[in-house]
Amino acid sequence: MGLVTRSVTILGSTGSVGRSTMALLDAAPPGDFRVEALVANRDFSALAEQALRHRARLAVVADEGAYADLKAALAGSGIAVAAGRAAVEDAAARPADWTMAAIVGAAGLRSTLVALARGGTLAIANKESLVCAAELVLAVARQGGATLLPVDSEHNAIFQVLDGQDPAGVEKIILTASGGPFREWSRAQMAAVTPEQAVRHPVWSMGAKISVDSATMMNKGLELIEAARLFPVPESRIEVLVHPQSAVHGLVQFRDGSLLAQLGTPDMRTPIAHALAWPKRLQVAIPRLDLASLGRLDFAAPDPLRFPALRLAREALQAGGGAPTILNAANEVAVGLFLDRRLGFLDIAAVVAETLEGLMAPRAETLEDILALDQSARHAALGHALGRAAVG
Repeated sequence: MGLVTRSVTILGSTGSVGRSTMALLDAAPPGDFRVEALVANRDFSALAEQALRHRARLAVVADEGAYADLKAALAGSGIAVAAGRAAVEDAAARPADWTMAAIVGAAGLRSTLVALARGGTLAIANKESLVCAAELVLAVARQGGATLLPVDSEHNAIFQVLDGQDPAGVEKIILTASGGPFREWSRAQMAAVTPEQAVRHPVWSMGAKISVDSATMMNKGLELIEAARLFPVPESRIEVLVHPQSAVHGLVQFRDGSLLAQLGTPDMRTPIAHALAWPKRLQVAIPRLDLASLGRLDFAAPDPLRFPALRLAREALQAGGGAPTILNAANEVAVGLFLDRRLGFLDIAAVVAETLEGLMAPRAETLEDILALDQSARHAALGHALGRAAVG
């Protein structure tokens, strides 16, 4: 890549996005990157292996119960070891040129804000930070002089298409969705969906929670909210299309009639590599998109009856205030209960709708307000979910 050694911190290094980021570091020319800190939730074994392989200066587990095992695994290596929420935030605060924010869920919000306040470049894969606390995140980024780069394949695609373009010329943004594994299933069939079926995504390799979100299309709803925060286009001009081949990741319609798109093989290493090397480009050894072999590109509007999560996300965005925070928290609770077999697949969106209706959209401007609302929404969602389970 030909750049001066870039120091890197990965918040969530053992998750799906974190592992893809580590794979890119593995393949990069020696000297291009230096690992400052790696943070995981509780997978001390994978974290220790990553830290040793890249001679990280610090390895942190959020789960304090895994501290002793991590310390033993890294004994004699010279790598500093820490555990707990405060240690995660300390890792985010360490000097690094580039930070990957890939801790899933609202749990990643604090460390995201700490990294932004420090400055440098933050690649954001934690969409919940922008969903729950967009105004706060963007304000902290401005104050810290940080550069915020989107890593979700769809938002990264839009970012690439908009590069150097006049925002006034943008007429519409189009996000694409694979449609998940149930895009052609009836509501009756979807009512009996199991966790094993929901996490078996037809195109992308993702963690369990994100795979379920894709299956309900809540993932696309969260991405719609994120797009409205990141790009200079109001919600009414952000469209979602189902595109089962997952070759076109995002499109921008301009006022002169031009429609520009970013295409590529469905592999998270591509958008991560773009953010990792930006404004330059990495050489990445992934299969290239072969349009001749692909043969066709299909697009269709999502079905609002079978996938109400997308409508709920749009309504939360329109309501403003703390509604997106409530939406995200309720969804996290409902998905967790579904994965534990305590809630039906179709009940996920129903619990989110009931929670939104019950809590309305109070203002939540400070981090403390946002976290308090998040907890209130989780409590309410749990109540709605248990009520449905009792009736069922």
